[in-house]
Amino acid sequence: MTTEEITVKELMNRMPRAFKPDVAQGVDTVVQYHLTGEEGGDWIITIRDGQCQVVEGVAENPRLTLTADAQDYKDVILGRSNAMQAFMQGKLKLAGDLNLAMKLTSFFKMG
Repeated sequence: MTTEEITVKELMNRMPRAFKPDVAQGVDTVVQYHLTGEEGGDWIITIRDGQCQVVEGVAENPRLTLTADAQDYKDVILGRSNAMQAFMQGKLKLAGDLNLAMKLTSFFKMG
């Protein structure tokens, strides 16, 4: 599967394998991903006890909510666009704990 063909669902399924528990020590949080567009959907990412779990659905009280078009999200994750630029351009919207948002990418192996 080339990066051109990868789906958002596959990226979500890969998150637990890309998780770096040593970097996320002591983190206990829930992050809501709300993706719109063709491959849109809702995912709950729970980071707790050195583990990352991803399930489809809507969290009741996430510490952070990330909202983006599914294609823009894929572009950031696959390194085709810069996360900070996407945020500044309004393509990635964050609500909640912005300190967590800044650290979130460091919890995962990218690419």
